[in-house]
Order: sequence, then C-alpha cells, then structure tokens
Amino acid sequence: MSDNLLNSAPSPSALFGELPSSVSGVSDSERENEKASAPTRFVPEEPQSLADLGLSQSDLESLALKLLLYRGTMSGRAIADHLRLPRQIVVGTLEALRGELLISIKGASGLEDYTFQLTEAGDDRAHRLAKQCTYSGVAPVPLEAYVDGVRRQSLQESRLTLERLQETFRDLRLSNTLVSQLGQAINDGRGLFLYGPPGNGKTSVSELVVNSFGEFVWIPQTITIDGELIRLYDPRSHHAVDIPELQQAKFDRRWILIHRPTIVVGGELTMEQLDLQFNEQTGICEASVQMRANCGALVIDDFGRQRMPTTELLNRLIVPMEKHLDYLNLSSGRQVSVPFDVLLVFSTNLEPSDLVDEAFLRRIPYKIEVGSPDEADFQSLFIELAENMGCQCEESSLDYLLETHYRPTNRPLRYCHPRDLLRQIRNFCEFHNQKLEVTPETLDVAVRNYFAGL
Repeated sequence: MSDNLLNSAPSPSALFGELPSSVSGVSDSERENEKASAPTRFVPEEPQSLADLGLSQSDLESLALKLLLYRGTMSGRAIADHLRLPRQIVVGTLEALRGELLISIKGASGLEDYTFQLTEAGDDRAHRLAKQCTYSGVAPVPLEAYVDGVRRQSLQESRLTLERLQETFRDLRLSNTLVSQLGQAINDGRGLFLYGPPGNGKTSVSELVVNSFGEFVWIPQTITIDGELIRLYDPRSHHAVDIPELQQAKFDRRWILIHRPTIVVGGELTMEQLDLQFNEQTGICEASVQMRANCGALVIDDFGRQRMPTTELLNRLIVPMEKHLDYLNLSSGRQVSVPFDVLLVFSTNLEPSDLVDEAFLRRIPYKIEVGSPDEADFQSLFIELAENMGCQCEESSLDYLLETHYRPTNRPLRYCHPRDLLRQIRNFCEFHNQKLEVTPETLDVAVRNYFAGL
C-alpha cells in the first residue's frame, strides 16, 4: 500500500465517533450492519516509529528471523502484514538484518519491495531463537500499553439503564424485581451470586449481562513483559468484530476489536487456569481466564462443583475483585500485577450459605435468587414457544400436562421444560410424519423421554 493511500485512510476515532450506541437482541438484518453497532471509548493509535511500538529492535529482528525460518522467503510487505506493523518500521528492521548479513534479497517483489531469505548465519540465529520461543505471530504489545487500554475501557465506567437491560433479557421470563436486582449488581461492577434450582436460566442470564452494555473493546493479541510473551486473544473466548471500514482505518493493528467478553468456566475450572500457563514447547504463556475476561464478565458456573474447595477459589478471586488488581506468576518466577476489571458472577444450584460462611458472603455484594415459574407463567411460556415453533398448542393440552405429569408427583416447574418438551414433540412429529401439535399423546411421549430417571 502506498504512503498516499495510507495517509488518506480514515482514522478509527472518526469511524467510531459517528456510531450510535446499541443494545443486545438486534435482528438478523441489524447484525449484518455491525458497523452501526456499539462505539468504543478507546482506539489504539497507529505507531509511527519503533519507540511508539514499545518494543526493542532485537524484538522485531527475532520475529522477522523466525518468520523467515518457518516460511522460507517473504516480501517486506508480507512480513509487515503478518506482524501487523507499519511497513516503514519493518523496512528499518529488515535493513538492519541485511547489515548484519543475517538476511539477503532474493529478488524484487512489486513496486519498491523485495523478497527476503535467511543467510547461513541468519538461519543459525533463527534456529537458536526458535529453541527459546517458537512465536512468530502478530507483534506483541507491552504490558504498560495493555494496562492503559484496560483502564480506558473499564467496565466500571459504563452504566446501564433499566430499559437497556429489559431489552437484553426480553427473550427470558424475568420479573421486574429480578431485572432491577441484576441492574444494580451490574452497575456496581463487583460481584454477584446467582442461585436457585437448575433449569431456570441462571447460565443464560450470566452470559447476557455484559451484552447489555452494547460496547466493543480493543485487546492486544499478544502481550510482552520484558521479553516474556502472553497470548491474550483466544478466538474460542473472544468474538471479533467484523467492520469493513476497519480495513482502511489507521490504528495499531496489533490490537483486535471484540465484543465485551464473557468467559464462562464450570466444574472443570482448576487453580492452574487462574494463573499464566507456560507452554514449555512453544515458550509462550497462555493468559489466565480472568485476564481474558478483563473489561467483561467472568462467570463461575456450577459454583461448588469445582475440584478445589470453594473457600480456596473465593480466596483467589475476591481480593482481586475488591482491589481491581491481580498478581500472576511469569515462567521466570517473577510476579507481575495486571488489571482485574471483571464483573465476577458465581452461578450455583446450591444455597450460598451451604457453600461458604457468612464472612465470605458479605464480600459478595449481591445474592440474587433465580426462582421457578408458577403454573400461569409456565403455561404462558409454553404457548409462546409453541407459536414461535409453528406448533399448535391448546390450553386444554397444558392442563392435561400439569394434571397428569406434574401435580401427582409434585414435579417442580422449570423455565427450561417448555423448550425441552417442545423439542421432543417436534422430533416425534417429524419422525412419524405427523402434524406438529401439542396433544396428550405427544406430551406423554415427550415426558417419557425427558423425565426418565428423574
């Protein structure tokens, strides 16, 4: 890309400055127009020099040498694109490597560009570097820049309105009192317990709370701390935002724009996942779950069923929650402080008082019960979901369901039952080529399948 094209590209601040705020639960057509979605309060500025990168010349040389080791030959433009760096900075690095006789020019590659390859000395240097750390991806961002980015995008600086939260939860049957409690807890920004019987939407509520802010945040793909690398961006946990205008915008491309993250962990959570995890084969650390959740929510689902004692888990997380600061251990043995800008959500089917003592409970400001539906709510939800499915459903059939399969055995009502029973009915009708409808016959089949052994 020529300098003129680079200079004429729009700045991200200009792009995002015109974007109106939005809420969760938009239609499919609105999702396709994601550029008209949530704004950001921070945009990483495009670096103009090596000093702006916060990296040393040797850091860039190491990345370039390993990249050529793995790829064989690459053009200067391709190297810059791979490292997500401005071409003029990479050109300086390549010239320095040529001066040290570590790389050579193999041939021309378009206008004012060349294809590079390692020399024998460069190959030897690259192999030695790769033994220490195999990483040759997007150039890392220094810890100080990451800390500044978290501070400027802090969840603590965002506020919800009742209307926005109601819109977020419009597909869930939540009482006005429950929505109000959730809004208070989210705006407080510290921690909350969601408890109550299984099947009533605690996990769904937990996963939606951060969506209600309707905001995007920037995170670096990789962080460097005095040469030690931490991989932060995880496509399994973070949802990147695809805005076509970003292709021509000026910003630091080492960062990626994502939806505010919600990281959900369950009974599989271990203490090791709450610290940096060093991979000896690659020489790279993977970020802890709470670090990946920064500027968003960390949901501890099925709290009380983890392998470690509940008090040990709470001891590990509550102090960072209160101080907004966490301490992680690097592979070198050094301890480093990082932001803890996380809405901490504990979701459990058990009574909180059965899990931890009163002293711990006082440190979690909000304890919110997500209860079961009454019969009227249950029937109303069943009819609404059946209509959405295109399934005929008469009230008399639901009276039969309650009278035959719930009341005699005192079977508790759950918000998930209508959805799950209707799915059973749909599968039965499709398989037997029958009209899709809720009848005593199809309900008997659904109940027999669904509640067997319960």
